[in-house]
Amino acid sequence: MRKIGIIGAMELEVETLQSKLADKTITERAGMAFHEGTLGGTPVVVVKCGIGKVNAALCVQILADLFQVTHVINTGIAGSLNAKLDIGDILISKDAVHHDMDVTIFGYQPGEVPQMGRLEFPADPAMMELAKKTCDEVCPDIHALCGRVVSGDQFISDSAVKDRLIQTFHGDCAEMEGASIAHGAYRNNLPFVILRAISDKADGSAEMDYPQFEKAAAENCAKLVEAMVAQM
Repeated sequence: MRKIGIIGAMELEVETLQSKLADKTITERAGMAFHEGTLGGTPVVVVKCGIGKVNAALCVQILADLFQVTHVINTGIAGSLNAKLDIGDILISKDAVHHDMDVTIFGYQPGEVPQMGRLEFPADPAMMELAKKTCDEVCPDIHALCGRVVSGDQFISDSAVKDRLIQTFHGDCAEMEGASIAHGAYRNNLPFVILRAISDKADGSAEMDYPQFEKAAAENCAKLVEAMVAQM
């Protein structure tokens, strides 16, 4: 039977889903509260991992080891790197890359993790397709596209940094957890997909836009996750 691990970095990204769980139990590990139950009849574990790549990676490993999840969905918000993605739109991961990994001095590509033989961590095609189909059905007024998530331990709010992420990594959105969740899922052979509602444009306007739009963006992602899980 499938058991879906659902990860968000912040409380507002998971609280709606946690409130809808049936037969819920809560397990504490590494300072994280893992809410286990059923969502629309499907076994799930919903957890706030905390902000940043280390927290995200720890969370995936606990989901794999302690809860034996079979799939991972990462829900949350991000800054847009793609002119076709406006505030309120949704990016569905095709793959994810660490933008702050740099071992180019030894011949690796920017973002490539040494000795792993790959730059990007690909999302599960079936989960990606289901996410796009579900978003079109339950959020018809929201524009969604599939693309690349780039992650690093920094909030992107500088146009020059944004331009570098676009030119170097061909990223579609920037945030702080997705690549580590993808990396952890890849190492554990877990199918995954990352869903990111756009909260800002990752430029000089980000500091003002993010607080204004983060709640609505997170709620849109939660709505999509709930509908997706019902079809898995």
